[in-house]
Amino acid sequence: METTTTKKAAKKDFRKLILEGFVNHVLEHGSMPKSVFKFAKDLKMKEEEFYTYFTSFESIKSAIWVSIFESTLEQIESQEVFKEYSVREKFLSFLFTWIEELKKNRSYLLSLYQDKAQSMKSLPLDAKEFKEKFKDFAGEIILEGKETQEIANRPIISDKYDEALWLQVAFIFRFWLDDRSPRFEKTDAAIEKSVNLTFDLMGKSALDSFLDFAKFLYQNK
Repeated sequence: METTTTKKAAKKDFRKLILEGFVNHVLEHGSMPKSVFKFAKDLKMKEEEFYTYFTSFESIKSAIWVSIFESTLEQIESQEVFKEYSVREKFLSFLFTWIEELKKNRSYLLSLYQDKAQSMKSLPLDAKEFKEKFKDFAGEIILEGKETQEIANRPIISDKYDEALWLQVAFIFRFWLDDRSPRFEKTDAAIEKSVNLTFDLMGKSALDSFLDFAKFLYQNK
């Protein structure tokens, strides 16, 4: 008789199989599968079994974004020193760790998003669920920053701080996709300079950080 534990294990394995199969297909073909039917058949699954775990290829891409985010969060929060960081340092730690996670999937991400690398508007719609989870994380940092007075509590404007941090995540992603420097050194510099600018704008002494960041962008345009 199949136990509940066995069922959960089977479900987890099938979900992982679909995720890995999707990534492998994108890596091998440079594009998404043509149909759920063909994709499921290649995985030796029935189409209806696929829909037990995902409703579309878009939902798979969304799950991959969330997985990268959750892995990033797990890593930074497992470090004892993270609790002692200032909010600026916590956000820096998040971005640096997030980029390390993105590196593990760079070929996959380039295959799907490279042609959009010059767009600074936002991350793809595939990242909608990731955005929601990130803004929860950002909200915690912002609240802590207000309590420690690292972040100024300004009427109306402070309600948009989480969106400002999200736009920074989108900027860093686009910058990293287009970065061809050794060990992505320019991305590291972009993270440091943009985070300093953002937190100075949310706090005090914004002018120096703004000029430094503007100079960096001009030199690397």
